[in-house]
Amino acid sequence: MIEQIYNYFTIDVLYMWINLGVIPFWFMLIIFPQSHLCRYLVTSIFPFLLLSGVYIYILYRSFTIGYDFDANFSLYLGLVELSRLFEDNLYLTLFWTHFVAINLFVGGWIVKDSQKYFINKVLMAVPLIITYLIGPIGLFVYWIIRIFYAKRLNLYE
Repeated sequence: MIEQIYNYFTIDVLYMWINLGVIPFWFMLIIFPQSHLCRYLVTSIFPFLLLSGVYIYILYRSFTIGYDFDANFSLYLGLVELSRLFEDNLYLTLFWTHFVAINLFVGGWIVKDSQKYFINKVLMAVPLIITYLIGPIGLFVYWIIRIFYAKRLNLYE
C-alpha cells in the first residue's frame, strides 16, 4: 500500500496537486475572507503544515535518488548556475512549493490586515488575485489601497 502511494506521488502528480490544492484556500480568501472557515483553515498554520509536508516529501524523494544538495548553494554564483538548478524537476518543484506557500501566506496577511482597516472585501479581490498570480505586485497594490483606508503612510508596521 505504501509502495503504491509512493509510486503515485511522482513529481508531476505532486505539481498538479500543489496547484489544485491551493485553489480552495485562495477561493476562501477572496470570496469568504471574514468566515470562521477562512480564519481556521486559511489564515492559520494549516495550509503551511500541508505544504511543509509536501516540501519534506520532495526532500525525501531527492535524498533517496542521491540528489546533490551541495550544488544548491551554487545558485548564488550567477544566473547560469541558477538556470542549471532549474533543469532538475525536483528542485523546480521545491521552488514552486516555496513560491506557492509564500504567496498564500501573503494573501492571508493581506486579508487579516485589511480587516483591521475595514477595507471592502470586493475591493480586496483585486490585490488578492494579483498576489495569487504575481505575489509582490499584489502586495504593492494592496499597500496602495491600504494607504487610502488607513489615511496614513507607514513604511513599517
